[in-house]
Amino acid sequence: MTLALEFGHVEPIAVYFDDLDAMGIVHNARYAVLLERAVAPYWTARGHYFDHNGPSTPDLVHAVREFSITYLRPIRGAGEVHVHFWLNHMGQTSAEYGFQFLSADRQTCFAEGRRAIVRLDPATLRPTAWTESAREVGESLLKP
Repeated sequence: MTLALEFGHVEPIAVYFDDLDAMGIVHNARYAVLLERAVAPYWTARGHYFDHNGPSTPDLVHAVREFSITYLRPIRGAGEVHVHFWLNHMGQTSAEYGFQFLSADRQTCFAEGRRAIVRLDPATLRPTAWTESAREVGESLLKP
């Protein structure tokens, strides 16, 4: 039975050979990179991206405050994985993602977790408020 996804977004991503460890499963440290591969296209399609000119919006200057993951089953070999992600919360200066790594048929959940980020002022590296543009995109990801 396919998992019903009623909020957030699902992004198919590629798992490459260099994401694997010596046993042929996705290395634990690669999950954060795989999550970035899934989240970045969503924001890019909505005007928030990096290119040769730097960040398109100041909201891209942020740092991960916390990353927590529970590994449920190994992802074996290269291929396609689906990443379901959403926002649990979007505060004044921070946001908290929830995420799941799913099989391409969405019948298996390999891992799940959360990632908290804080928007930073580029000059001071102190927390600063999200722009309206980021809030609009964030609201489209909020879990009801």
